[in-house]
Amino acid sequence: MTPASRPGFPADTCATRSTGLVAGTRGCEQCGAVFQPRREHARFCSARCRAAWNRENTTGGQAGHSALDWSVIAMADTVGRLGNLTVTGPSQAVAVISEAVWWVTIVDATLVRYHPSTYDQALAAQPPARRRLTEDTFTGLRFVRNQLGYHIAPCDFVQPGEAAGRSTSTPLSAWTWKPLPPPALSCLPPRQQDWELSRYQAYQAQLARHTIGETFQRAAAFLSHAAKANGTSVTPGSPQRQEQD
Repeated sequence: MTPASRPGFPADTCATRSTGLVAGTRGCEQCGAVFQPRREHARFCSARCRAAWNRENTTGGQAGHSALDWSVIAMADTVGRLGNLTVTGPSQAVAVISEAVWWVTIVDATLVRYHPSTYDQALAAQPPARRRLTEDTFTGLRFVRNQLGYHIAPCDFVQPGEAAGRSTSTPLSAWTWKPLPPPALSCLPPRQQDWELSRYQAYQAQLARHTIGETFQRAAAFLSHAAKANGTSVTPGSPQRQEQD
């Protein structure tokens, strides 16, 4: 299954469709009002509409819990492999890293979609600098998800780190993200250009030149913590350590 065929992965970011809305706006899923989203995945024009939708769609909440349970387990297993796996070349590295990007962004999206209060509380509990680092890490990973295989060749994202270059037994977690040139955005509506540019800037700031292990441990630790606070059972061995400033 390719990323483009997986639920949650966007089609080509330059694909367009007719929605009848002004670029950068969307319709509230509860009341239908057109609004300017402050968050990329915002579905409602207000907290009141979000609460009303949740009350009327209780099965959606149950589906969200189920999706969160299995996706957290898969994420933990995949991220755990990064520290134990050695690779022989970029193609094998990209395959495993792509899977980790997929699961981390799926868990992040599931929490944001079905459990926004828990997600926001987990962020708010962090010191400001740590909160910004966490948010930028996920924003950078969304950039990877959106660009992977569409506009940037997968092998262009990663490279053997300094330690990996000296030893054939160094784990994949020691590989690093490559700095990248700005993406081509002219085919996107202005609002989407802003979002994709912010993703790119977050990638350059928090992923580029940093190790794969550092990025995914930070992301998985936060998501495991937020999921556990929401009642999800975190499997033994999954990343739970919260980094300190």
